[in-house]
Amino acid sequence: MTATADGRLDPQYEAEPVAESASTEAAASDSGTGDESDTPASAREVPAQEVPAQEVAAADMPAPDVRTLAAETLERATAHLLGLQDQAGWWKGNLETNVTMDAEDLLLRQFLGIRTEEQTHATADWIRSQQQPDGTWATFYGGPAELSTTIEAYVALKLAGDDPEAPHMRRASAYVRERGGIAAARVFTRIWLALFGWWPWERLPELPPEVIFLPRSFPLNIYSFGCWARQTIVPLTVVSAHRPVREAPFALDELHTDPADPYPVRPFAAPNTWDGFFERLDRVLHLYHRMPVKPVRRLALQHAARWIVDRQEADGCWGGIQPPAVYSLIALHLLGYPLDHPVMEAGLAAFDRFTVHTDEGHRWIEACQSPVWDTCLAVVALSDAGLPKDHPALVTAVDWMLSEEITRRGDWSVQRPQLQPGGWAFEFENDNYPDIDDTAEVVLALRRVVHPDPARIDAAVERGVEWTLGMQSKNGAWAAFDVDNTSTLPNKLPFCDFGEVVDPPSADVTAHVVEMLAANGQAADHRVRRGIDWLLREQEEDGSWFGRWGTNYIYGVGSVVPALVAAGIPASHSSVRRAVRWLEEHQNADGGWGEDMRSYSDRSWAGRGTSTASQTAWALMALLAAGESGSVTDRGVRWLAATQLPEGTWDEPEFTGTGFPWDFSINYNLYRLVFPVTALGRYLHGTPELGAQPAGSAKSFTTRIAAGFPPPAPTPVSGRLLPSLTGRRLR
Repeated sequence: MTATADGRLDPQYEAEPVAESASTEAAASDSGTGDESDTPASAREVPAQEVPAQEVAAADMPAPDVRTLAAETLERATAHLLGLQDQAGWWKGNLETNVTMDAEDLLLRQFLGIRTEEQTHATADWIRSQQQPDGTWATFYGGPAELSTTIEAYVALKLAGDDPEAPHMRRASAYVRERGGIAAARVFTRIWLALFGWWPWERLPELPPEVIFLPRSFPLNIYSFGCWARQTIVPLTVVSAHRPVREAPFALDELHTDPADPYPVRPFAAPNTWDGFFERLDRVLHLYHRMPVKPVRRLALQHAARWIVDRQEADGCWGGIQPPAVYSLIALHLLGYPLDHPVMEAGLAAFDRFTVHTDEGHRWIEACQSPVWDTCLAVVALSDAGLPKDHPALVTAVDWMLSEEITRRGDWSVQRPQLQPGGWAFEFENDNYPDIDDTAEVVLALRRVVHPDPARIDAAVERGVEWTLGMQSKNGAWAAFDVDNTSTLPNKLPFCDFGEVVDPPSADVTAHVVEMLAANGQAADHRVRRGIDWLLREQEEDGSWFGRWGTNYIYGVGSVVPALVAAGIPASHSSVRRAVRWLEEHQNADGGWGEDMRSYSDRSWAGRGTSTASQTAWALMALLAAGESGSVTDRGVRWLAATQLPEGTWDEPEFTGTGFPWDFSINYNLYRLVFPVTALGRYLHGTPELGAQPAGSAKSFTTRIAAGFPPPAPTPVSGRLLPSLTGRRLR
C-alpha cells in the first residue's frame, strides 16, 4: 500500500517478487529496444515459456483436479481482492502510463515557479528508473524507443541537474539526434519546449481562441472533437494566443540535428491534399495572430476562460485526466489567475492526489484515476467468484457506486439536449463527462448484488439504462463519451499528431452495453439488435474484433463474445465459432494468452505477445461464454494457477489497457487481479445467467435464434433492413 499526498492509502501493487516461471524471463528478454523490438511477429517468434513444475504436474491431472486447482487459485485471489477494498467501498489500482506525465509535471511547476527540489529529485529518480539500456524511454513496458517521450524525459532530467555528458544522458541525446531531433517531435512536446523558448511559437500550428465561437454546424467546432481533445484544445487556444516564454534555465543544442539550423523548414504538402490545405490555412491563422480583431480576441479569451472554469470538477481537476488539467492551469495563469486563486489552488491540489510515492522514494504521476471502473469490475468479479450476493463488501461497494451516480447534465447534452442524465464516470470526480462504458459495467455490477434497498437500485439502473440507450449512435453502436463523434476532419489538423481526437463507436464499448442491456432483460429491444448487427459487421476477417480501450484483439474478443451469447446469439453461430477458433490459434505454448501493444501499428502482432493474467482471463471469458471446455480452457486455468503469486495476485508489468491505440498505453494495476477472478469464477460456476426476463423478452429471443428463426421484425436502419442475426453475411 502506498500513501498519496492526502494520506489516503491506495491499493497499489508495489514491486513484487517475480513468479518463478519463464513468463517473466520472456518479458525481460523482450523489454529491450532496437531492431528486434520493431520486427513483426511473423518474422520474430514470441519467446517460448518453459512450463513451470506446477503446470507440468497439472498437465496429467484429470478434470476434477484442474477444478480443484482453479478453486484454490480463486480462493487466494478473492481474498487478496477483498483485502484491497477501501473502507468507503471502492477499489482503485494505480494507473501507470509513461514518463511524459512526470516530465510535464516538473515543466509545469517550473513554468509556474513552484517546483521544489524534493519533488524534482524524487521524480528524476523515477524517470531514470524507467530508462532503457540504450538510453531511451518507451510508452509501454518492453516497447520500442519513442522520440518525444525520450526528449521530455531528457529535459526533465536536465532540469533535475543531470550532466548532459553523463553516459545515460549522452545515450538519450544521441538517439534524439539520430531520429531527427526536436524538429521531429510531436506538436505537444514542442509546445512544452516553446514555453521556455526552446522552440519558436511561430513554428507551431496556430490555435486561435476564436474557434470557441464556431457553431455546432461547423465541421471543426470544439464539439467535433472527443471530450478529452476539446478539453485540451480550449485551454491551448489561450496559450497559443499569449505565446508565453519563460527564461530557459539551460540550452538544448544537443537535441538538434544541426544546432546551426535548429528549426528546419518543412515544405508544404501538395495543395490538393488535406495536409496541404490545412498547412496553408495554418499560415493564414499565423497572419491573423499578428493582427487579430482585438475586441473579438478579448471576447474569445473571456469565453474560453469561462468555459474552462465551468468545467473544473469538484476535486479541482479537469476531465479527470492530465492533459486538460495542465493546460487549463497554464491558460488560467496567463489570463491573470494568481496561484492562490481557489481555482488554481484546487487544480494544483488535484495533481497532489494524482501523485504516487513509492517505497523506493520515487515520485510519479497518474494520468488518470479509475476508482469507479475498478470498483464495478471488482464487484462483478467477486460475484462471479461465488461471493454471496448480499456480502457486506458487495453491499458497501454498491452504496459507494450509487453515491457516484451523475444526475446533472454535462457536455454530452450538447448533442442530446432532451436526454435525462443518469450514468457514471471513470474517476472519483468527473461529472461533466460520464462515460458509457463505466455506466454499462456499473449497471451489470448493481444487478449482481442483493441490496437492502432494491428500489434504490432499480431507480439508478433505470436512469443508467435510459441514458445509455439515448447515447446510441446512428450506426447502432456506442462510443465512450459522445454520440456520433465520427468526423474525420479533426484528425487532419496539423496539431493532431498524437493519439485519437474523436470518439467513434467501438466494439468493446458496444459489447459491454449489449451485455448490460441483455442482463436487464432487454435483449429483444430493437436498439440492442442494432448494436448486435453492428458488432457482427465489425468482426475481422480472422474472427477477432479490434479492441479500442484494451489491448487489443484479445480484449475485443473477450468483450464481444460474452455479450453476443448473453444477448441470445447461440454458441453455434458462425461469428462465435470463428472467434473461438481465433483464440485457439493464438493460445501461447505455455497455455496463456498475450498481445503486445504493437498490434495497433502492425497487424502481424495481433493476438501475439508474452502471456499475461488479464489477457488470459479475457480469452477464457470468451471461451467459457461460448460453451468451450477441455484442454484449451484447462491449459489457460493451469497457466493462471502456475503464475499466481503467493499473496494471490499476478505479476503483470505488461501494459494491457489503451488510452489512444499505440500512442498512449496504460497498465491498470487491478486488471491483473479482477479479470482472473472473473474468469476462474466462471470456469467453476458457469457464466452468469441473464437477469429477470420480461415475458417474451430475451429468453424467447434466444429460443427463436436457437431454433433457426430470425429475430423480431427487422427495424429500418439508414435506409436498409437489418439482416437476420443467424444468416448475415460477414465482411
